[in-house]
Amino acid sequence: MLNLAMLLETGADRHPDRDAVVLGDTRLTYAQVDGAANQVANLLVAQGIQPGDRVALSCPNIPYFPIVYYGILKAGATVVPLNVLLKGREVAYHLADSGAKAYFCFEGTPELPLEKEGRVGFDEIDDCEHFFRLPAGPGVVPPFSGQDTEFEAVDTDATDTAVILYTSGTTGKPKGAELTHANMVLNALTCHKLFGVVEHDVHLLTLPLFHSFGQTVQMNSGFGAGATLVMLPRFEAAQALGLMQRERVTFFAGVPTMYWGLLSVDHDRFDLPAIAGNLRMAVSGGAALSVEILEQVEKVFGVRIREGYGLSETSPVASFNHPGRDVKPGSIGQPVWGVRMRLIDKNWNELPEGQVGEIAIRGHNVMKGYLGRPAETAEAIREGWFRTGDVGRRDEDGYYYIVDRAKDMIVRGGFNVYPRELEEVLMTHPAVSLVAVIGVPHDSHGEEVKAVIIRRAGEELTEQDLLTWCKERMAGYKYPRLVEFRDDLPMTATGKILKRELH
Repeated sequence: MLNLAMLLETGADRHPDRDAVVLGDTRLTYAQVDGAANQVANLLVAQGIQPGDRVALSCPNIPYFPIVYYGILKAGATVVPLNVLLKGREVAYHLADSGAKAYFCFEGTPELPLEKEGRVGFDEIDDCEHFFRLPAGPGVVPPFSGQDTEFEAVDTDATDTAVILYTSGTTGKPKGAELTHANMVLNALTCHKLFGVVEHDVHLLTLPLFHSFGQTVQMNSGFGAGATLVMLPRFEAAQALGLMQRERVTFFAGVPTMYWGLLSVDHDRFDLPAIAGNLRMAVSGGAALSVEILEQVEKVFGVRIREGYGLSETSPVASFNHPGRDVKPGSIGQPVWGVRMRLIDKNWNELPEGQVGEIAIRGHNVMKGYLGRPAETAEAIREGWFRTGDVGRRDEDGYYYIVDRAKDMIVRGGFNVYPRELEEVLMTHPAVSLVAVIGVPHDSHGEEVKAVIIRRAGEELTEQDLLTWCKERMAGYKYPRLVEFRDDLPMTATGKILKRELH
């Protein structure tokens, strides 16, 4: 028997009166969150939800998310977290593809009308039988409020599916990665080992919980360690720094653009020494972190960012710059406990030392497979090894480095150009604040290299100035011939730059 909900239950047993979640002026203890999750489980059982059924959840970073998430797990069902930015048609696809029997949906806001879009999707799917609205207004009670606060979690097996996480679908329709209770619990406990368990950590949770990064690294790992999760539904750098100061945050995890935002805000409004004095751990993942940002964060906040790597299909953590070992700037670190990594060619053959290849992963964190897609599962997993689609290299100390996503590689005149490498160089220019390098179609070269740039405030960088600078630092086949300046870059809900929307 193993149930992911035990992480919350353990926290409630050990620290019933400790704050579990904080949102603005709302503070809920471990006992309150666990009791509310029990009410959700009782509601589901009363509505005929059976162990193994799938239940979808659309909810931003507010207390409803962990309450419903763990309630679904306690009932023995499988959680299907949905991206809060999905439109009605997309919601319908996810409900149908997952075979969800019930759907919890937060009512949302005028800017983010979750309930409206969720209803549209739900009404299209006959097999999804129950729509549960999670209200925001004062005095309006959630659907589970009248249920008993006691519930004995269902005895699920370690190999039962706990969570289905949908991939971004950049190469086709989104696929549901089936993650077991063992996958999720062991990855959360691995995070404990990596980050260290202190008496009372305080996490600032800006990563969306529907994504594997925030779910495992902060929510599941944090609850298992008895931490307090300070929630921020939408990342805004000044607000994040204010919460770090007010709540004495000790742990921050984010994607590179979040760190960029923390560096870009007016710091005169905050007590930076106090923030830096409390912050003991800063973690980055989800996308490549530039060395420039890493060094600036250490200078301003006094903490060394530890970069890790993983995917939805790996629960997600696969490698990390381990505490007690060297932090190598630009590296995603070494494999975590219980996980192996290697570099392979297109035929799954392991490559010799020193060669660049696709990263493959094997261990307790690798998913069961893609829901309802045996052919695609067989293409992605062979003899327990999962091929990631990320191109990497390994140094003599066993540290891995992401060269780039295989699909992002630019082929210019027959030469391979890796945007990640060029972005690292461009970020060292004193006038460049943020950059994305992409390939655009070209009649004779096949693809041409283009840099999309956000300039630092007050800087007067011209296209010709930048091109001249690049020629001095990059090989002739690499440097960008095209430059575009923008005020912002399109990003996903998790803060990754949406390169497919740049052209």
